[in-house]
Amino acid sequence: MSGASVSEQNNNSYETKTPNLRMSEKKCSWASYMTNSPTLIVMIGLPARGKTYVSKKLTRYLNWIGVPTKVFNLGVYRREAVKSYKSYDFFRHDNEEAMKIRKQCALVALEDVKAYLTEENGQIAVFDATNTTRERRDMILNFAEQNSFKVFFVESVCDDPDVIAANILEVKVSSPDYPERNRENVMEDFLKRIECYKVTYRPLDPDNYDKDLSFIKVINVGQRFLVNRVQDYIQSKIVYYLMNIHVQPRTIYLCRHGESEFNLLGKIGGDSGLSVRGKQFAQALRKFLEEQEITDLKVWTSQLKRTIQTAESLGVPYEQWKILNEIDAGVCEEMTYAEIEKRYPEEFALRDQEKYLYRYPGGESYQDLVQRLEPVIMELERQGNVLVISHQAVMRCLLAYFLDKGADELPYLRCPLHTIFKLTPVAYGCKVETVKLNVEAVNTHRDKPTVTSIMLTCH
Repeated sequence: MSGASVSEQNNNSYETKTPNLRMSEKKCSWASYMTNSPTLIVMIGLPARGKTYVSKKLTRYLNWIGVPTKVFNLGVYRREAVKSYKSYDFFRHDNEEAMKIRKQCALVALEDVKAYLTEENGQIAVFDATNTTRERRDMILNFAEQNSFKVFFVESVCDDPDVIAANILEVKVSSPDYPERNRENVMEDFLKRIECYKVTYRPLDPDNYDKDLSFIKVINVGQRFLVNRVQDYIQSKIVYYLMNIHVQPRTIYLCRHGESEFNLLGKIGGDSGLSVRGKQFAQALRKFLEEQEITDLKVWTSQLKRTIQTAESLGVPYEQWKILNEIDAGVCEEMTYAEIEKRYPEEFALRDQEKYLYRYPGGESYQDLVQRLEPVIMELERQGNVLVISHQAVMRCLLAYFLDKGADELPYLRCPLHTIFKLTPVAYGCKVETVKLNVEAVNTHRDKPTVTSIMLTCH
């Protein structure tokens, strides 16, 4: 007996250490598996061409898939250097004093880029500026070469006056450059600012001067693309992502299935059907959607019974996606948390320590789930109005993408049963409304444990 217990203790201590080691290795290598050297993404384009929109959106995506990325917006540096903006005169190419300030701001920003990529574990930096002259771009290329950074240019070209005007009104009116917020004055000054840039703007030349550079030209908000010399895997992912996003108005609805029989029992995973209240939620969801009067709504579910039963009640066509299935809990499937804690105390403690990276034995981690869900994000970006009926962990991953939440927050996002998250993309982010349908359900949320409780569990 005593020999057996010693053996069990040794096994347990080994199990405790191994996942920790496994997780620490993953933490180091996850970002670098796609990038063998830091990359500098350089935006190009006249003002009001959506460069900041693309920069922020691309950064959100890259961080979500686990590649540490940060935007460096030159406008922020310029406003720091010149406290009060007076007029478009600052951007005239013959304003020598202003040109010196603008160049100095660029140099300061690039020094911050260097620090991020060499000292702060950054993998990708996005330099969000007009970068409309060859001189500026050559300077950036020299800087990157000196620091062994790869460079990928993203040029946004738009000659549609309606798109440009809409961008100015949606984004620039609320810019810190225009505290008075007068629409007519902003429009007039900003159009003159654009004219200042046009004087010296040299678009990328794929046939001669810039033929050896790696870049994508995005023409008229994605109507056409020109891709040149993609160097590596991460650049190909960037190209694919940029070719999938669009700016058309739409709404994405996220919700979990109706309450399931396993939810009532406190069990995770499995493939149980809906409870009585879960079926009531499905009917309430149908009524909600009818009231919304959504045009061309697509409905997606997982391949698990509880999401399919929820969708069946809607009376509309729906698509089943296997990759929307709930996180695989491996050996812990169909168990309650109390049962897991009793049967696998080390695993239970490890999951509380590092929930995003922790992988259930024989199952998945949240990190695995993000990888699995990447095609869903790509397809959501291509679509119009969509309702995704999924599961708690899956919904957390999707929400984290749209709300720009990091790996520490993601596993603890609140996604209650019988609640709809209505996501509407806006200028530089996503507007979120939560709609609670009036059907009671159990609470399946577990708060992030305190350091003290983790220590007690471990010991």
